[in-house]
Amino acid sequence: MPKAPESNTLAQIRSQSDPLRSPVEAAEYLGLKPHTLAVWRTTGRYSLPYVRIGGLVRYRQSALDAFIAARTRAGTE
Repeated sequence: MPKAPESNTLAQIRSQSDPLRSPVEAAEYLGLKPHTLAVWRTTGRYSLPYVRIGGLVRYRQSALDAFIAARTRAGTE
């Protein structure tokens, strides 16, 4: 019997090219402490999109890359 097509599950989303990162992984990637990301989420200091799944917070890799790109400035040399 052929398999039914799967729905868009969390496992499928994770396996795509835009993985979800934990706050610890995201903070490490950005060179910050996880507490800093928690403060930003609660105060809205920076617009860094995140995904809430139940009680878990996750950051898309593309959101982290876009955050860095938006704050990258050309050198003035």
